[in-house]
Amino acid sequence: MKKMNINLFIGCIILSLFGLLMVYSSSNIWAEYKFNDPFKYVKNQGLFLILGIIFMYLTSKIDYKKYYKYSNKIFAICFTLMVLVLLVGIERNGSKSWFGIGSFGIQPSEFMKLSMIIFTSKYLYNNRKDINNIKKGVIPILILTMIIFGLIMLQPDFGTGVILVMGVIGMLFVGGVNLKFFLKIGFIGIAGIAGLILAAPYRLKRILSFLNPWSDPLGSGFQIIQSLYAIGPGGLFGFGLGGSRQKHFYLPEPQTDFIFSIISEEFGFLGVLLVSSLFCFIIYEAIKIAIKCEDLFGKYLSFGITFMLSFQTILNLCVVIGLIPVTGVTLPFLSYGGSSLLITLIEMGIILNISRYQK
Repeated sequence: MKKMNINLFIGCIILSLFGLLMVYSSSNIWAEYKFNDPFKYVKNQGLFLILGIIFMYLTSKIDYKKYYKYSNKIFAICFTLMVLVLLVGIERNGSKSWFGIGSFGIQPSEFMKLSMIIFTSKYLYNNRKDINNIKKGVIPILILTMIIFGLIMLQPDFGTGVILVMGVIGMLFVGGVNLKFFLKIGFIGIAGIAGLILAAPYRLKRILSFLNPWSDPLGSGFQIIQSLYAIGPGGLFGFGLGGSRQKHFYLPEPQTDFIFSIISEEFGFLGVLLVSSLFCFIIYEAIKIAIKCEDLFGKYLSFGITFMLSFQTILNLCVVIGLIPVTGVTLPFLSYGGSSLLITLIEMGIILNISRYQK
């Protein structure tokens, strides 16, 4: 093995440390009020960050080809956890998606996303000759994906389900599936999403509040309005670290999905530019590794991780600035959430290991 891609490693560390700083800045008021401890959230996140960095380094030492060998077992374990969380999981914010361990929570759907990338990478590698045969090469993996999507929707967690489905579709696209097929299933997907929205009143409220948040400013439109109030006044330099006004009980739980709003308010356009540049740098380095990888399984694996990370990042930013309805998706590296941070750093460790085997 050669040395890992140090640029990617440093980029992940810098963004994660900045995320830890922003978790404290955005949550200390809420934590003081709810737990009488302004460091409550940052201590939890800090523990997962330390574990994540350790696991990222250890994963960078594990030969990525072992995931090919054990992909079925990894998938079976994650699938079992997805079923168990529906039976014995704890409910938070109306979603039964966590296993509670003291004050910590583990979200199995985050691990399922990585498991699905590994399983799909192996599937594409083994069926590369049949990938243009829709019935034989594409339908089986899509059926499995929709089963997993169904389990996630039973929690329910629409945002995570969409990320997982789009990750698989992105991998199928680079795997060589005809573009016309995606256009056909696109219409089916739109119809399915419309049905899910109509089936759940709270999703319909999110759509209506997205179209006109001021129609219900104290209800379904409250969160996006407060997010825009945070982003708008930031200006070029922002109010400085800790200077956010919206974190004072205006923007609900700002340390989670809407942490980017607080970054914009406290650091202004320059802060937004810095964070966006770090994301672009990490994605660029990961794509380079995927392109240079000579092993097809490794190429699929690194691209799948990179594409899913990129899609989740874009989805979160679009929600925060009001381009799409609220989906409840965290911002990788930055948002409060131990499972999300831990699995993101493990994924980066896998890509770092792939970089060790390039010529």
